[in-house]
Amino acid sequence: MSEVKVNKISPRTACGTVTLGDSGDTFTIPSGATINNQGTAVNFGATGSASWVTTVKTSTFTAVAGEGYFVNTTGGVVSVNLPAGTPGAVVAVKDYANTFDTNVVTLVQNGSDKIGGSTDNSIIDIEGIAVTLVFIDSTQGWLVTDSGLQSEASGPEYVTATGGTPSTVGDFKIHTFTGPGTFCVSCSGNSAGSNSVDYLVVAGGGAGGGANGGGGGGGAGGFRLSNSTCMPSPQTSPLATPTALPVSVQGYTIQIGGGGPGGTGAAPPVAGFAGGSGTNSSFSTITSTGGGGAGGSNPNGTSAGKPGGSGGGEGGAGATGGPGTGNTPPVSPAQGTNGGNTNPAVDTNSGSGGGGASVAGSGNSSPLKAGDGGAGSFVVQTGFAGCNGTPGPVSGARYFAGGGGGSSEGQPPSSQGAGGTGGGTAGATTGGSASNAANNTGGGGGGIDTAPTGQTSGNGGSGIVIIRYKFQN
Repeated sequence: MSEVKVNKISPRTACGTVTLGDSGDTFTIPSGATINNQGTAVNFGATGSASWVTTVKTSTFTAVAGEGYFVNTTGGVVSVNLPAGTPGAVVAVKDYANTFDTNVVTLVQNGSDKIGGSTDNSIIDIEGIAVTLVFIDSTQGWLVTDSGLQSEASGPEYVTATGGTPSTVGDFKIHTFTGPGTFCVSCSGNSAGSNSVDYLVVAGGGAGGGANGGGGGGGAGGFRLSNSTCMPSPQTSPLATPTALPVSVQGYTIQIGGGGPGGTGAAPPVAGFAGGSGTNSSFSTITSTGGGGAGGSNPNGTSAGKPGGSGGGEGGAGATGGPGTGNTPPVSPAQGTNGGNTNPAVDTNSGSGGGGASVAGSGNSSPLKAGDGGAGSFVVQTGFAGCNGTPGPVSGARYFAGGGGGSSEGQPPSSQGAGGTGGGTAGATTGGSASNAANNTGGGGGGIDTAPTGQTSGNGGSGIVIIRYKFQN
């Protein structure tokens, strides 16, 4: 092999053209050699085109200007760290296995270099696409040239929606529904921004029961909560699922369950009454069941508590029906607990408490002492619940879905069952007045003794739906 060593090759005539070899010839540039372009290069891996690297990339790597890469995301997402931007620099990426729509490629900026005029990283999430980017200047940075659409290397997109009462805390938007409405999604976002929402769905609570001998407390409405957006612990309930709800562009009907109605009974031989059950609340695929109405009296009425999100407490005066079962129908995590079970051997004149979201209702634990409603559950106040719900033991949280307290015939307030934290109300004695549970808590109403004249048991509280999502970075 012959060798020619020169410092410069020039054309024979001024401004002429130098041709290297003939068609079909191959010129080999040895490893380690550098071609330094000081002018305009055409079809040479420079402005507008790239030299493709044939080693397939399967994990995060740093791109080199002038090169294109086949990227296989079958095993997971891949980040491409862009080189420092100089005008004319080129980087290209191709979907090797047609999996960019499942596991995206993220284009990561180098320092303050922009991508498409944005300071955000970009994602490529279109199956089978090849994208070539050229760095133009500090204003626009890297621009897509081959596809012709900058949206094919789009930046983060976020859920955009209307409905209910909206509020904003930091990067999150919260929509609160205290009555029926529609959550209207106009942009479903993407995985680089947000494309799902967290929710609290609380159903209407059950009413207390009435009896000549102590009615039971109403069961709380079902409590269902998700927490994928890092709402803080311990202010957010351990009952929360970490799985958010994906959304699409459409209107989602919001149903707010009403509280169960109390009723009026009278002294024997007129029958006592069982409390009415609450109704369901719902958002998309999430439905919380209304709380079970409480048991009244037996044999003139029924002492059985009703099933529901949380079960109604069993009534006194015979107590043969049993408590209502909670988490009916069953979901995971459980949406509620059972009502309390009255023990006639202890006392036939006191009812049991309704179940709460986190604690079951209690039975009549001692003579002439009605059972308490079970405690509800909670969610962080700032950034989600706001002033809805009630205060409770956990500072900075708001409580929902507490069970109603049972009643004890002819006894002082200290012998009546207490309402559970989260809207449940206490039972009331003969001649007294049972309080209705507060609206939009899902609390259970308190029971009452109806003798010698008819009184009304406490109504359950209506439910609530709250939705939260990230709307900016």
